[in-house]
Order: sequence, then structure tokens, then C-alpha cells
Amino acid sequence: MDQVVNKYLYIRLRRKARVRKGQIVRLHHIAQLFVEPEYEQALNELIIHQPQQEDGNRVLIDMLLIIRKVKKRFPELQVEHFGEPHVLLEIYTDNKKANPLLIVIVWLLLFIGSGLAIMNFHADVSMLTVHQRIYELMTGKKVDHPLILQIPYSIGIGVGMVLFFNHLFKKKFNEEPSPLEVEMFMYQENINHYVITEEYSKINEEGDAK
Repeated sequence: MDQVVNKYLYIRLRRKARVRKGQIVRLHHIAQLFVEPEYEQALNELIIHQPQQEDGNRVLIDMLLIIRKVKKRFPELQVEHFGEPHVLLEIYTDNKKANPLLIVIVWLLLFIGSGLAIMNFHADVSMLTVHQRIYELMTGKKVDHPLILQIPYSIGIGVGMVLFFNHLFKKKFNEEPSPLEVEMFMYQENINHYVITEEYSKINEEGDAK
């Protein structure tokens, strides 16, 4: 009597994937596979989802959906998955070129706003008075504008901001993420967690309705 040899599909879902709007989502877009060579091409091209207009720009694809698709096509395969039980699919459109005038306006607003914030802070803590007092203690003379302190201090603020954010235009000084990058990462993680929770709620509601 011949012994049946089980064939396995090992699959790891990506945490997040991106496809262009209107593009059919295939298995290789959202997962890494390890399977017998005769199945590899067909599984990579297996259609998992066709984005609809009502899907919006984010779709949650659950592992159970993928298993159903795989077993329907290849019932003899045993599926073993690793990692996340879902993948968050982001549907994007081609970005339009940025308007240079809009960039200049936003840059001016940020520049003026940050400058006002720094000046208001210095006014609140009486920074000029502090500099005058330090200069008087160091030299014994009282002046209205101790430039020998104010100029290095002003340069130090700019250098300190550059070092703090670890960026000078597109150049990074080291591989460590800047505080802004960490905050943006945490913000994106919170959004993803919220979307996943909401999508699972919709799936559960649809299941209860059936």
C-alpha cells in the first residue's frame, strides 16, 4: 500500500503591503512562500483580493481567507503559517507632483511659526536679562546687547536642532532614528492597530449577520 506524502506550504505574511489602486492582489504581494517548486509559480500568482471602490485605501486580509483560497486551488497542500495572522493592505494612487508655490507657503508658515515660538519662549524666561547678567558677572561691565553670548547661543540653537533631529536636508549623521521618526512610527503603528481592530469588528459583524 502506497504511503501518502503530505506536501506543505510554509507562508509568512508581511505586516503591511502596498498595491496600486485597481491592481489585483496576488499572494506574492502580501506573503513570502516556501513550497515545492511545482506549486511555487501558481501560488505566487494566486488571486487573493480584488479591491472594490467601497474598500477605501486600507484593507485587512486575514490568514483564514488565504487558507481558503489555497485549499480551494490545491486541496492536497497542508498550510503552515508563521508570524502575523493578517496583513494590512494599503491601496495607493500615483502621487501628483507637489506645487512649488504651496511648498514655499508651507515652508514660510513653519519658519515663521517656529521662530515666533522660540522668541516667545525667550521672552517668557527673560533670556536677554539672563545674558546681560552673565556678561556682567564675567566682565564686570553692563551692556544692553551682549553679542559675545547671544551670537554663539543663536548658532547653538540651530546646531542643536540639527543634531537632535539627526538630519541635515536628506543627510543623516548616523543610523539611529530621530525623535521625529520615532514619533511618526508610533503614530503609524497606532493607526494600523486601529484599522485592524475596526476591520476585525466588521468581519465579526458580517459573520454574526450570516
